[in-house]
Amino acid sequence: MTLLHFSPMLAVSSERREFGPGWLLERKLDGIRALAYRDGPTVRIESRTGKQLTQGFPELTAALTAQPVQRFVLDGEIVALDRGVTSFELLQHRMQLRDPQRALASGVPVTYYVFDLLQLEEYDTTRVPLSERKQVLRQALRYEDPLRYTEHRQAGGPAPLAEACAKGWEGLIAKRADGGYQQRRSSDWLKLKCVTAQELVIGGFTDPGGSRAGFGALLLGHYEGDRLRYAGKVGTGFSTAVLLALRTRLDALARPDTPFADPVPERAPHWVAPVLVAQCAFAGWTREGRLRHPRFLGLRDDKAAHQVFREDDGT
Repeated sequence: MTLLHFSPMLAVSSERREFGPGWLLERKLDGIRALAYRDGPTVRIESRTGKQLTQGFPELTAALTAQPVQRFVLDGEIVALDRGVTSFELLQHRMQLRDPQRALASGVPVTYYVFDLLQLEEYDTTRVPLSERKQVLRQALRYEDPLRYTEHRQAGGPAPLAEACAKGWEGLIAKRADGGYQQRRSSDWLKLKCVTAQELVIGGFTDPGGSRAGFGALLLGHYEGDRLRYAGKVGTGFSTAVLLALRTRLDALARPDTPFADPVPERAPHWVAPVLVAQCAFAGWTREGRLRHPRFLGLRDDKAAHQVFREDDGT
């Protein structure tokens, strides 16, 4: 049996806070979702959209190649840690690098937190209950930096979300202990967030004011079917270097008309093809479907723009 190819299982955002013993709780990580494939001497790492990440993370490739198991498929998250807390902003310095030498010279170490096992040697494990998959996963590999096993705890009552948030975590993921691995979004995995954050599509920008460089704010949206709905703008969270670099990318995507299905109440906006995806933190949604107090965290290249929906809609 050759290595199979998999699409990642995705979680649903949830306000649920009580879970029985049939659930496992894991730390929610803020990084790049990645599937790792090893077939003898060959290792490849893919994003959730199938983009090749192998060359950009040579230390992970080396750690996976050094494992005693010759053939496996893993699911996990690549993160950059800042004093033990995942930092998506810090990870930005590695996300665009594809040259192994430049990646290692960046000064930003990364860690691959592994949380699921999809294939081991000749066996497809996706139908095996999660609790058993994790037990096999823990025993099959050697965990030394930059490879770590994602610990879990048995649920049984209120989820310790406040405790997780106090540690600076992104939140928790609740998973059905007896569930198989479904290659789609499923309510068998639930996201419990400390901070409201999600991906949003960049559809335009405004001019900078005063001494600001690059641009003033990004105009953001999310898809509802095939319509890009306007969700507001974000003007904070940018360094001068990011403003200038992002303006160059935006100018290359210029288009004459709006990509949004809704009116955008901005004077003289600049429109761009809706292909870039921004990760933003924000305080919530207004009744009109606009972001409250958003802050730019970085660009994502591991999710296609047409897959960006408003997460609290259950997508």
